[in-house]
Amino acid sequence: MWSVEGPIKRNLSLLSSRLPNAYLYLPHLRDHPDSLIPNVVLGQGRTGVSLVLGIPTVKRQKQSYLVSTLNSLLYDLSPSERNDTVIIIFVAEVTCSDNLIGAFPKDVHSGLLEVVSPSQYFYPNFSRLRETFGDSKERVKWRTKQNLDYSFLMLYAQEKGTYYVQLEDDIVANPGYSQTMKTYVRKLATDDWMFLEFSQLGFIGKMFRASDLPMIAEFFLMFYKDKPIDWLLDHILWVKACNPEKDAKDCNLQKGLLKLRYKPSLFQHVGLHSSLPGKLQKLKDKDFGKVPLFTAHTNPPAELSSSLKHYQQHTLERAYNGQDFFWGLTPTAKDFILLSFPQPRTVTRYLFRSGNIENNGDHFYNTTVSVLPSDVSAMEVTLTANGCFVDGVAEGQIDAQMQPISALRLLVQSDSDMWVLLSEIFIQL
Repeated sequence: MWSVEGPIKRNLSLLSSRLPNAYLYLPHLRDHPDSLIPNVVLGQGRTGVSLVLGIPTVKRQKQSYLVSTLNSLLYDLSPSERNDTVIIIFVAEVTCSDNLIGAFPKDVHSGLLEVVSPSQYFYPNFSRLRETFGDSKERVKWRTKQNLDYSFLMLYAQEKGTYYVQLEDDIVANPGYSQTMKTYVRKLATDDWMFLEFSQLGFIGKMFRASDLPMIAEFFLMFYKDKPIDWLLDHILWVKACNPEKDAKDCNLQKGLLKLRYKPSLFQHVGLHSSLPGKLQKLKDKDFGKVPLFTAHTNPPAELSSSLKHYQQHTLERAYNGQDFFWGLTPTAKDFILLSFPQPRTVTRYLFRSGNIENNGDHFYNTTVSVLPSDVSAMEVTLTANGCFVDGVAEGQIDAQMQPISALRLLVQSDSDMWVLLSEIFIQL
């Protein structure tokens, strides 16, 4: 467990100074002055990035979506995008952070992924809440806690970067979402916006300037017991834009100038089981495009064989021919995939990408790529420079002295706990 120490803790201690009025809206905090400091922090205290993604999460009774959500967000981030992003997970359960360390050690270590948890004294006594809008006591408690979680997360994220995007723990992201958002902001004809919408659902995909977060969080805290978070966000727009002497049509027009909508949506809600026990939510964003689960290429003719058993229709042949992805059951050491060319071919480059946006954990691990030169007297050569899977991808070029070649082979070196999925096979001549 990584602790809050040194400069990270000093930065966290600034939370209360960013919102000195917090003690007015949450008077119970006066008994515990350090209750605005997260008591768990994983990460490296990264700051100065362009994009900060905030994800509050709680333990669900039926199903957890957090790891799948993170896999989707991390799926196709380039190295430069990884260095220019911070993903902050706000958790209520410390055990959740332990699980994330195991699932994403590199991303935590690099500073891309952080985990924060509130003080045990942060939340007020929820039993005293007034029931409003016909909501049950349990639902009022749920939405009130949600408002506090969002506010805490925003205050923590404020000094991390330039833009803050609010997400939830049960979404899937469109490939290229990071660059798409940055490009959209850069090309806007106006700076007179308060937030940008990259999804039409609730509070998902809302982008704010990080410099505006203290104001927004303070508004939420003033009314955190009264209304749900998306209603409060709309009330901020009303206060900023609407003239009470004009009609609702004019008000909606003015509010529309402060919230700009990007289409198609970049984030889709996928969770069925809400964090509110017993609640099912089948919300879907109609503007979210279909996410490609594989990338097709025209590959040279080859005889294909494998010791891996495929799942349903997801065969190696269909993947190689650009019709589907290959999905194989759990591999063991010495399992292989073999591509044999009927005639020796000069292959300049190869690319094997494992996992896809829905099943990003189904990677090839500890798997090498070997090439068989057409010279029958030559031994099969294991490509050492680029001939293995790194972060789910194996790609490289083949030396001219080995050309032409007769076959390429993927060889699993150790047993795996996961299935394997090839979403892209590219053999370039």
